[in-house]
Amino acid sequence: MDRIQFQELDIRKEIIRAIADMGFEEMTPIQAKAIPIILEGADVVGQAQTGTGKTATFAIPILNKIDPKLKKPQALIVCPTRELAIQVADEIRKLAKFLSSIKVLPIYGGQEIAKQIRSLKSGVQIIVGTPGRIMDHMRRKTVKFDQIHSVVLDEADEMLDMGFREDIETILSGIDENRQTLLFSATMPKPIMDLTKEYQRDPETIRVIRKELTVSNITQYYYEVRPKNKVEVLSRLLDIYNPKISIVFCNTKKGVDELVEELQGRGYFADGLHGDMKQTMRDRVMKSFRNGRTEILVATDVAARGIDVDDVDAVFNYDLPQDEEYYVHRIGRTGRAGKSGMAFTFVVGREVYKLRDIKRYCKAKIKVQPIPSLNDVTEQRVVKLFEHLDQIIEDGKLDRYISMIDDFVNEKDYTAMDVAAAFLADQLIRTEYGNSKQDEFDDTGAEEEGMVRLFINVGKKQNVRPGDVLGAIAGESGIPGKLVGSIDIHDRYTFVEVPRDVAEDVLDAMKNVKLKGKTISVEPANHK
Repeated sequence: MDRIQFQELDIRKEIIRAIADMGFEEMTPIQAKAIPIILEGADVVGQAQTGTGKTATFAIPILNKIDPKLKKPQALIVCPTRELAIQVADEIRKLAKFLSSIKVLPIYGGQEIAKQIRSLKSGVQIIVGTPGRIMDHMRRKTVKFDQIHSVVLDEADEMLDMGFREDIETILSGIDENRQTLLFSATMPKPIMDLTKEYQRDPETIRVIRKELTVSNITQYYYEVRPKNKVEVLSRLLDIYNPKISIVFCNTKKGVDELVEELQGRGYFADGLHGDMKQTMRDRVMKSFRNGRTEILVATDVAARGIDVDDVDAVFNYDLPQDEEYYVHRIGRTGRAGKSGMAFTFVVGREVYKLRDIKRYCKAKIKVQPIPSLNDVTEQRVVKLFEHLDQIIEDGKLDRYISMIDDFVNEKDYTAMDVAAAFLADQLIRTEYGNSKQDEFDDTGAEEEGMVRLFINVGKKQNVRPGDVLGAIAGESGIPGKLVGSIDIHDRYTFVEVPRDVAEDVLDAMKNVKLKGKTISVEPANHK
């Protein structure tokens, strides 16, 4: 059964807008089960691990309940560590992006308390804090809980393990009993159950049942990367491992569009799949992926459902998934039908802690790897080239060419090694830069036989329409408009197909041409 969409919830349109802006399409399992119950006002005990989307599970109903006009604390979220408090506060701010009058404040030890006091006096509706620092403010009477209607204990088992039980009990005892109390914990030991009995009113218990995972035939690696370097690292891995068919997962629709644009700009046969695309476009993308024209499919978790392709060589977690179960589904796209597969995961900063939870859940080894250098990429190209040469030598029939090289060597006073090195250098340059016109037009991913697909660096964002592209090509090159094939306009770029025999003329004619006031660049949609 499909999970509930966020739009189906009875929540403020500003929150729905923020969720859409973050690019999330549907709820994770814990969200789908818990949010409707929390919205009804019931107390909840949720068994959920880090990385399951539990922050949004309690944040969305809380934001929906906040009175923006009341400049006093109305919700309190208690976290075991300062890192989690900061992370939770950041997530809530993103969800409150279009609720400009709602303020969220993290309070924790290690930060100057006077600064926190000033912020509290300015009017804060949601406090996210560690038990010790919340207690400090209670003792100083710098925070009042008389308007608190919602309390969340996040990662309660970890707080108890850290010895915060008395602090938690003191905090809960100082808040009106008519509050809504939400407790989230990865495990449910007896001390947690004792807390729920004493401080919650007939709580609903929600557990998300996980599927077991078998990944013995999937090699899993992860790379610690900076956000700005992700595309470059992905490109190097694609060049080194050279998967024929691969899927790259992003968490948001916006992320899919941006990555597809980057990859296509670098010459890869990549296309995107996400929930905002019309069904006809989704069908076209999937057809192209299944028949091998699209080598790299960039997708969100939701859009990737129903993809049934057995020959996927590699899966890339470009964004770490929100839920461990999503990780299972993602890497399960490779290593099918008894074949081996590879899974590569990019980790940014503190996400390494979320990866730890994924490892624990999957019970699998995910090995850290150094980011490959440009030299590594070149060396791998050489290895593949030598493997190709091996096959040619094995096949024989080289006598004629040996004779030609002998003549050349004797005439120029070169060695055979010089000639071999020159051929190798030339081949690597061609592979890297694709400087042969014939090579550029060999396979551009055109849908129709006898056509060439061209890439133009403008799109919907520049208000470009199909008629503009058709008019420019016909007007500048002189070819009849009826010869121009499909025109596929994306946000920042456009693909257009033209007959192969006039493709070079079109490229020459389109140099320095302006479209919608912008000088455009037109080139073959060619894979490196």
